[in-house]
Amino acid sequence: MTSLKVSEVARRAGVNLQTIHYYERRGLLPKPPRTESNYRAYPGDAVLRVRFIKRAQGLGFTLKEIKGLLALRTTPGIQCADVRRRAEAKVLDIDDKVRALQAMRKVLINLIDECPGRGPVSQCPILEAFDCEKEESCRASS
Repeated sequence: MTSLKVSEVARRAGVNLQTIHYYERRGLLPKPPRTESNYRAYPGDAVLRVRFIKRAQGLGFTLKEIKGLLALRTTPGIQCADVRRRAEAKVLDIDDKVRALQAMRKVLINLIDECPGRGPVSQCPILEAFDCEKEESCRASS
């Protein structure tokens, strides 16, 4: 089996060196054995594992969730349906975030519409909305 230095894993996976060490600390990447000269000797599949982690992150999975996905591969009795449920849960989570972002966008557009874009900053309706004293009267939170 071919072993790779940490720099080679990072290069092939398209990440920086610190990312590899971080994944090790978080338990996403097993700590590799060391060579006689004390270099980390990663197995060839470490590159695939790092790419898996990066792709899952790109789809919104947290490192904790990714660790769970990786564990599914080695857990006896796990079926594809178990993975599907996790993906479905992530879609619901993303939908919630999209709704929250759309609500923030709507509030900001309303604030922009209220701002004439001229005059002193002390009379800026956008800043005033962020600076309100009572939560229930804040335009920025509605």
